Amino acid sequence: MLNNISLGRYVDTGSVLHRTDPRIKVILYIVYLICIFAVDSLQALIALSILTVVQLVVARMPLNVTWSTVKPILPLTLFIFILNLFTIKTGNTLFSWRFILITDVGLTRAILMSLRLLFLILSTSVLLTLTTTPLKIADALESLLSPLKAIHVPVHEASMMMSIALRFIPTLIEETDKIMRAQESRGADYDTGSFINRVKGYVTVLIPLFVSSFKRAEDLAVAMDARCYRGGNMRTKLNPLRITGSDILVFIAFLMGAALLILTEVLLGG
Repeated sequence: MLNNISLGRYVDTGSVLHRTDPRIKVILYIVYLICIFAVDSLQALIALSILTVVQLVVARMPLNVTWSTVKPILPLTLFIFILNLFTIKTGNTLFSWRFILITDVGLTRAILMSLRLLFLILSTSVLLTLTTTPLKIADALESLLSPLKAIHVPVHEASMMMSIALRFIPTLIEETDKIMRAQESRGADYDTGSFINRVKGYVTVLIPLFVSSFKRAEDLAVAMDARCYRGGNMRTKLNPLRITGSDILVFIAFLMGAALLILTEVLLGG
């Protein structure tokens, strides 16, 4: 059921993107995040689609992993598409019937906003969670944010919290699946009945899930305390991060792709 969801999971395909320094991937993710929200035309959207496909090819992501990454957000994507399609009334009329009005501007905006969400999830997965372990993401964030230590920002603790959160996403998904199967074996039904009844049915999942989550958090805190964990002061790393020549080449190649995307938006979209 929920085991096919790849959100938060690390999938090692041995690609060059997997071997790239996580600090490079975090910076590239920020760059592409800016590009995604800077896109405001269909021409640039096509260029963004090509760049996203290139990311998937370079990472050598299997189609089933890509589909399981996108599948959970398809209902939200459809909702955003419909919301923009029927609420934007400016532009030339494409279809009109009673209170329903669809315009070219509304259709363009609906496509743009829904695909933005898809590309955002795919870029987050390919550049971060699918190709980088949670520990490396934490190390990268700690390294990039280390200048903030000068103003007493708890960088190590914040990075560790994010790492733990990412690590527990697949664990909580697996736990939710187990609880749903157990409740279904006792007669619970999540697919039929009215909307209110189905929402009430999910209460039987949420309460055990919250209890299990707090129990896991307590066990983790006890384990860290038993091992005398004291944060980032004077701690060394088993595998310190090092930027190599191949990392720089990957960074330059992806940065050029982002620059071409912005150039397309400026020349054709403007």
